[in-house]
Amino acid sequence: MESYDYIILGCGSFGSQVIMDLIQAGKRVIAVDKNPEKVEVLKDQEIEAVIGDIEKDETLKKLNISDAEAVLVLTANDQTNLNVVKKIRSLAPEVLIVTRASSFKASEELESSGADIVITPYDAMKTSLLNQLKRAENLRKLKRLKNVLKDCKRLAIFTHDNPDPDAISSAMALREIAKHFGVAADILYYGEIAHQQNRAMVNLLNVEMLKASEVDLSIYDKFALVDSSGIGVNNSIPEDITLSIVIDHHPAESVEAEYYDLRNDVGATATILTQYIQDLKIVPTRMLATALFFGIQTETEEFKKNTRTADFLAAAFLYPFVDNELIEKMEGPALSTETLDVIGTAIKNREIFSSFLISFAGFINDRDTLPQAADFLLKLEGISTVLVFGIMKDAVYISARNRDVRINIGEVLKKAFGDVGSAGGHAHAAGGKIPLGIFGDVTDKQTLAKLVTEAIKRRFLTAVGIESE
Repeated sequence: MESYDYIILGCGSFGSQVIMDLIQAGKRVIAVDKNPEKVEVLKDQEIEAVIGDIEKDETLKKLNISDAEAVLVLTANDQTNLNVVKKIRSLAPEVLIVTRASSFKASEELESSGADIVITPYDAMKTSLLNQLKRAENLRKLKRLKNVLKDCKRLAIFTHDNPDPDAISSAMALREIAKHFGVAADILYYGEIAHQQNRAMVNLLNVEMLKASEVDLSIYDKFALVDSSGIGVNNSIPEDITLSIVIDHHPAESVEAEYYDLRNDVGATATILTQYIQDLKIVPTRMLATALFFGIQTETEEFKKNTRTADFLAAAFLYPFVDNELIEKMEGPALSTETLDVIGTAIKNREIFSSFLISFAGFINDRDTLPQAADFLLKLEGISTVLVFGIMKDAVYISARNRDVRINIGEVLKKAFGDVGSAGGHAHAAGGKIPLGIFGDVTDKQTLAKLVTEAIKRRFLTAVGIESE
């Protein structure tokens, strides 16, 4: 007899369902049962099945058990399963054996007799219940979201300023969900899409986004915000705007919105929106799936930083729809000359305090060069936390990166600069903006750079508990 990936012994309703799931997963399966009617039913579905008494040695010896990935003993009788497990273990000491038991006592006996995995109704019911409760919770949220959009004809979806892939893809997904509920929506942003990777994403995926400063906001009935927790939190949304929807992947002290979903058990806002897409049974387009996958991938730094189970599950759901060629093109856009200059200035001006690195990147034209410089400097040996800042027009822009698990860099920046500007972010990445007006009427660039550097350095080091020299 030829070899199979899985050998299923016992083809009742439970065993038959397992067989179907394995076949759908592309596995080579053979089923064995002593009931001719059950075997015929399987054969009618073009499933390989044979009649045999699984408690007899001659039946088991014909199955090439040692060559299988696993043998599943799935009869409803504990004693039969116990007898068969003992025989299989004697015939094939290395093969993986999975079986079922009706009680904890039977489960213990099966494990002591050689079964590797024993499934009990309690375990299956508990897993199913928890999964269903999670799904019910998500569906309840989506009902609330639908109610918020019930009387809305046109929705504005804000991202944070200078949106990154997580914010862009989350906004795309929310726009698709609004469409699903019969609501037209636009994606709005303040700042610039200047980072090469972000520009590449928008251009390659043909993402329709509008500069909020060029739009009449009065045409919208309601407003949503993704990847930020409120007005003024890394965004330039006018204070007279009332947000109806807020979705973000890190907690906030308070949120003002009719509907909000803030979580700290996911690594990206795109993960939350992907779960919405799944629960609404929306089949994502190639562009939307690629965007969401890229959003999760970049936000978690290739699934290495702050990645949770939900992020992997969301990525797994999206992957069959993803355009991998577009992902590759977005991953490696050309490095601009200005970015290279800013990185060079940041390297030259770096100051190190224990494992903390602080650097003034100079007078810049593109604030998105700062996180790229911070990412680069974080690679230096012995450095766990980096803060890079630069002056652009009438403000100081700050970018920070962190891999010290004892520090939440978003909270550090909020503590250090929240009283003089806007600052915040995640445990591993954060940013801020401080108006130059607080430094007085200084026109000389050298003097201004010195004042800014001393103030930023003093406030940051105080916030992390280090005395500056």
